[in-house]
Amino acid sequence: MSTTGVVEAGGSEEKRVTWAELYFDLVFVFAITQVSGLLHHDHGPLGLVQALVVFVPVYWCWVGTTVQANIRDVDNLRDRLGILLVALAGLFMALAVPGAWGGRGLLLGLGYWLARVVLLLMLIHIPGVWRGPYGAGVLVSGPLLVLGGLLPDGPRLALWATAALCDLSVPVVFRRRLAAVAYHPAHMPERFALLLLVALGESIVGIGGTAAGARLDAAELAAVAAAFTISAGLWWQYFVYAADAMRHAVEIADSRRDVIRRVFQYGHLALIAGVIGVAVGFGETVADPWRVLGPGAVTLLYGGCALYLATFGYTRWMMFRTVATTRVVAAVLVLALAPAMVRLPALVVLVALAVLMVALNVVEHLKVERAAATAVPPEESHETAERAVGGPV
Repeated sequence: MSTTGVVEAGGSEEKRVTWAELYFDLVFVFAITQVSGLLHHDHGPLGLVQALVVFVPVYWCWVGTTVQANIRDVDNLRDRLGILLVALAGLFMALAVPGAWGGRGLLLGLGYWLARVVLLLMLIHIPGVWRGPYGAGVLVSGPLLVLGGLLPDGPRLALWATAALCDLSVPVVFRRRLAAVAYHPAHMPERFALLLLVALGESIVGIGGTAAGARLDAAELAAVAAAFTISAGLWWQYFVYAADAMRHAVEIADSRRDVIRRVFQYGHLALIAGVIGVAVGFGETVADPWRVLGPGAVTLLYGGCALYLATFGYTRWMMFRTVATTRVVAAVLVLALAPAMVRLPALVVLVALAVLMVALNVVEHLKVERAAATAVPPEESHETAERAVGGPV
């Protein structure tokens, strides 16, 4: 038996994440840090758009590699080398990110194209593979990124945005072709959870990297504690209340393809983008807790948190057609508070958001406890089973 799987009690094989995939993820730790740095440098409206347009191809290379590792046994010499070559291409892209809108645009485009070519070659034995998402990466989005890297900022943004939209649309365009793909239900949720954990690690870097050079007086330590509480609250929302529900949704879905596309490929792009915004916001607030924040820093911190929470409303609906009421209400409340935070000291801004995150998690915990106390056996109620694995709805 391959080292990628173990036999479950029921006799089916549970796919495991390979060491090559975990090593591959280290490149994307660096890539997310680079995207955060780009956003830290310019978090105005144009800067937000530019950071997103750069992040999409980086993210999509990771998604393409993860899908391959899910549907195939990649724990062999050929595929390990392929994954490492994609990781090298990802490293080139990460190195290009700080100068993506300057002299390193071509490097980012070529790094992306190399990754897509390698991913296609790993599947070249499959008939018609060119007429699918991997072929689109080689024939359309890759050339658009390379061509954009040769042009000035305005045309570059237009071509790169088109490439990003192409990548994001191919799972829908080729939906029928992907219907025959047999996705493993356990591996995919684990991989995307690990990537989200990488992004949450960037929020810790945003706290510690900024605070390490400060005086660390009482106010600064209070700001660190408040920022960490926010980061831990974001972690709690996903790994305590959502992760099991997502795996359950894949296992019971009539169409795993649709759940994976909507909840993981699209939903996690928004979750990770929200976490990156919060991480950069920490870098703007922790070191100087008495500084009055402008709209840019508040938008990153509160807007990123609101995007993160609101995305759970989207994923919950896509999985179970139920409304994540508490999270959606919390997201609206975060956005409503944001304008009032623009003229307040950073410490107040952090404490207010930390209090809100703690309150949200307490409310959700009480809902879980109440649901568990009144639950009937899962064989008697499918809806109750969803609540049991998914927490509050």
